[in-house]
Amino acid sequence: MAANYWASTQRLHWQFTREELADIRESLEENDRHLIQQFSMPDRRHLHHWFTQGKWLELAKFVKKLGIRQQAVATAQIYLRRFYLKVEIRRTNPILVMTTALYLACKMEECPQHIRVIVSEARNIWPDFIVSDISKVGECEFFLISEMNCQLIVHQPYRTLSQLQATLKLSKEEVEAASNIINDHYETDIPFLFPPHVMAVTAIFLVIGLNLVQSGLRTANSANSMTAAVHNLNNTVLESGPSSSAEGKKQYLVKWLAESEVDIKAMMECTQEIISLYDCLEQYDRNKVKEQIVRFVKARGLEK
Repeated sequence: MAANYWASTQRLHWQFTREELADIRESLEENDRHLIQQFSMPDRRHLHHWFTQGKWLELAKFVKKLGIRQQAVATAQIYLRRFYLKVEIRRTNPILVMTTALYLACKMEECPQHIRVIVSEARNIWPDFIVSDISKVGECEFFLISEMNCQLIVHQPYRTLSQLQATLKLSKEEVEAASNIINDHYETDIPFLFPPHVMAVTAIFLVIGLNLVQSGLRTANSANSMTAAVHNLNNTVLESGPSSSAEGKKQYLVKWLAESEVDIKAMMECTQEIISLYDCLEQYDRNKVKEQIVRFVKARGLEK
């Protein structure tokens, strides 16, 4: 993997401003206006939540069975999002694309799986969406690679989180909670907007600010409580040296941030994206999202 994110294809070709991202999506929709009018789709965050918490969780059953690392699953999610920046989702079978993205990501993250195994396991989970013909995954793999312009190396926030564990004296539980937040950020546009290290530090910031040490941020169950925690952390009085206490960790983190070169403004934007995601998911309807996807896949014969 390329060691330098700043010189990577991810930074040079897959990092956008919000305006650029909006223009790309607007252009994509304009080219397929008839499909968009014919088949309604849910909020983009609901859609990716369905992938992540619905289909990806089902996929995780055989991911665990096959020994596929979390890094590969995260890379597959990035491939999926990149692909759908180039291709209108209503033109595809999303389950086939997701399965193919995982197959490709496993090869890139050095935990390759045989195509027959991937297809067999995927078909067991989604028999209505995946056919037994392995050539379908092979064709879709070529499609994925082509649309991503062979730019397949992905830098993830997990590496920064691991590197900062000792520096910020994070407990195993805090690292796990931060990882859960990082897992959730793939449902947002953060991977397209900010460098991965910014998201890693944001996750740590939120975990320590909320004193969350056992599960993901969503257990706070309120966007308002997250906003309050961020405000309180910003107002924490700086003290020297780390402490095992929650307040001491907050103080040390704020001091470390002040002395670091991390973009605080970008962190605040990431924080707002995460808060907005959890607020949006309060209206999430899993069955409705599924119905909308099944409707266009079946209507257009994309499952065959």
